[in-house]
Amino acid sequence: MSNFLASLLDLFRPARYPTDSLTEPAQVTRSKVLVIVYDPVMDATTGVTLSQQMKWYNTGDLLTGFMADLLETSKGLARYEIVQRIDVNEFPAKTDGFRYTPRTYLDVLQRISPPHKPQEVDYYAILSQFNILQRVARSEIDEVWVFGFPHAGFYESIMGGPGAFWCNAPPLANTSASKRRFVIMGFSYERFIGEMLESYGHRAESIMEKTFSKLSGDANLWKRFIRYEKSAPGKAACGNIHFAPNSQTDYDWGNSLPVQSECFDWLLNFPNFKGDVRTVNTSTWGGGNIRAHHTWWFNHFPRVAGRKNGIHNNWWQYIVDPQRVII
Repeated sequence: MSNFLASLLDLFRPARYPTDSLTEPAQVTRSKVLVIVYDPVMDATTGVTLSQQMKWYNTGDLLTGFMADLLETSKGLARYEIVQRIDVNEFPAKTDGFRYTPRTYLDVLQRISPPHKPQEVDYYAILSQFNILQRVARSEIDEVWVFGFPHAGFYESIMGGPGAFWCNAPPLANTSASKRRFVIMGFSYERFIGEMLESYGHRAESIMEKTFSKLSGDANLWKRFIRYEKSAPGKAACGNIHFAPNSQTDYDWGNSLPVQSECFDWLLNFPNFKGDVRTVNTSTWGGGNIRAHHTWWFNHFPRVAGRKNGIHNNWWQYIVDPQRVII
């Protein structure tokens, strides 16, 4: 093919990346959620479920608080709607077909027996049982939130569909029948809302890493956003879901060490940074409380108008809808 013909074809070939813009609005992204709760009955005579017997958290309360936190930190741009909740009276199957019974599961909790191996849940059995691929393809649902319990075997998040990529877990193969990417979140009603936000934070990290994967240097704003003092001395920004700007180790959100950070520049001035660097420490993000740190972190995600290098200045559009990530 001649260079002239190739150039001519390029003129009519759709651009792979959207045109940059200073004014393209930040869009509200909506997601329809199927909630599946595995809370088996432990005593058939009383009907007491696992969560009730163990006095773990009420799933409805967890959902309400979690969705409210995302709505608040995204300033209304991330809007989740639960279109169906299915409560399942069974222990989900593992990849080898094994299922706990009430007795064998209590033996694990009481350390009489070790957890079953392999520990991983059979995602494909769940996809089939609840017609998830077909429902995503028909746009009845956009993603799935599964609630389980310790040793249930769920990843914090995992992605399926055509073009699925790493989302804190290897992508689910052979799921292209969904016709678009979707995420399955794995939560536990033994844990509280802070841990739900952490699972969602790892999802956000994976999706934004992929979103910016073709950009390097100063153009890769994600790499700049997640800098913290230990990884980038003198250049701390907002850190990641495990590391606050001054953290020395994973989960070190209660560190009182003062460091200089540009986190306020991200919150107040993005994308037109003004060099707003301030001294911060644990008091800035809630004194070590997991939920307080995570809502602080999410609150700094860009959510304004405009697009640069083909990527919108509202990152929530990608986190909620990974189909928008260009790969």
